[in-house]
Amino acid sequence: MIGMTEWPFSTPVIEHHPTMEQSRPAAPLTALILGAGFAAEGHTIALKAAGVDVVAIASRTESSLAAAAEKLEIPRWDTDWRSLLADVQPDIVAVGTPGGVHFETIEASLQAGCHVLCDKPLTTAAADSRTLFELARDRGLKTAYAASYRYQPQTLYARELVASGRLGEIYEAEFVSHYHWPARMPFGWPHRLEDGGGRLNNNFTHKLAIAQNILGGRGPGGAEVLAVTGECRNDLKRVPIAGKVHDFREYFTRALSVEEAAECEWAEVTSDWAYTVLARLGDREAPDEAVSATFRHSGLRFGRHADHVAIYGEEGTLHIEEAYTQGPMFLATAPDCWEELTIPEHIFSGLPDEDDPTQRNWTQLACDLVDDIRGVETRDYLTFRDGWIYQEVIDVVRAAAGWTRIDGA
Repeated sequence: MIGMTEWPFSTPVIEHHPTMEQSRPAAPLTALILGAGFAAEGHTIALKAAGVDVVAIASRTESSLAAAAEKLEIPRWDTDWRSLLADVQPDIVAVGTPGGVHFETIEASLQAGCHVLCDKPLTTAAADSRTLFELARDRGLKTAYAASYRYQPQTLYARELVASGRLGEIYEAEFVSHYHWPARMPFGWPHRLEDGGGRLNNNFTHKLAIAQNILGGRGPGGAEVLAVTGECRNDLKRVPIAGKVHDFREYFTRALSVEEAAECEWAEVTSDWAYTVLARLGDREAPDEAVSATFRHSGLRFGRHADHVAIYGEEGTLHIEEAYTQGPMFLATAPDCWEELTIPEHIFSGLPDEDDPTQRNWTQLACDLVDDIRGVETRDYLTFRDGWIYQEVIDVVRAAAGWTRIDGA
């Protein structure tokens, strides 16, 4: 099956792990962190929360690396990741670097016998992603693919509502967002397709993960990617070169004024900054019952109406505000009869006790991966197979190839 295997419908989708150590051997797993930015920090916190001993960190820039090691209390650090990989021999490698350098580091980690957690995108090409998936599978190693907003409480509750039949048969789903990034942000990896930048790699992956989790409530196989078409565009063109950005969040906070940007050299942008994707999501054995899903996004534009996710069923419509299902939820079973929903407590109690949603989602993924490595029964989570399939979809959209079947053999 594509995307994910099925979670039980009658129980909360995620279990809390407040006392995970009770089910684990005394000796903790060890981890090496690759990267020193936002994702690497999040992976470190997540793995520590899952009971892993983070023993080393590597990154190319010595100043940011030293600061990250001190902040995160990681005892060893080095700009030579290969040396650390050989010396430390970790159980897990967590990859939080830009996507353009993922293939080499992940391949080496898998060859060294390490389990791997990787942020999206897995690589910048579907063929490379498939190679990594097959290498991990053949070597019996566990992998985790961090398109992790599928763990949002609203997403989990939406899945339960779909599974309960409250919306009836599901026909359509839409995922719409406009982010209004600053056009004069500093140049960096998000602006280079070859470095793993682009809104398809870094926004659509989350949306597809959310869609598959919600629609997975329809039953086994209910959210496979059957076929896809779409287009993307680059409406940014150029950005000013104004120092290196090590933390992804700084692209919003370090925008230049018109006067400051006029003093800078400018770099060409090669990545996509808007997309429209149409997909058919459903059971491969019953393609006529697939859901029509629409994904629209612009990284630069703003709209009058809120970003949202909407699920349209025969008996009702579910509307969730904000792009990654972080806002209020509303249900209507008749036109103009909207009821605001309250998320049940069991959804929250089944997630890590973490206020920041991004960190909470990373932590849940790390807990699932670690449990799986230790042979503890866990819920299904995204793996390198999903990373490969997602990249297949992205490659189709970038090529403007028209409707294309996604086999996912």
